[in-house]
Amino acid sequence: MVIGVLTIKICVPWVHSLKEKRSVLKSIMSKTGHKFNISIAEIDHQDTLQTIAIGIAGIAANAALADSVLDKILNFIENNSDGEMIDIRREIIYLNKL
Repeated sequence: MVIGVLTIKICVPWVHSLKEKRSVLKSIMSKTGHKFNISIAEIDHQDTLQTIAIGIAGIAANAALADSVLDKILNFIENNSDGEMIDIRREIIYLNKL
């Protein structure tokens, strides 16, 4: 069993209020979380207007499956948001069997 982890920083230069930013963030988190059944949260830059930082984690049976799902998540966010992904970090964490 493995855990796939993504941290994504998204630039949204047209946002001019925290209310606008939270609307964009909520849309990304809601759509992505429901489509892929993963955990997703804002992890940094909560008070920065034009930067969104989110963390995503999901469990998979093996590294190949986790990597494939992370690719699909990245493509989904890129195609369903007007923001530009400016930093992407991915990690596969291996868990010992019980």
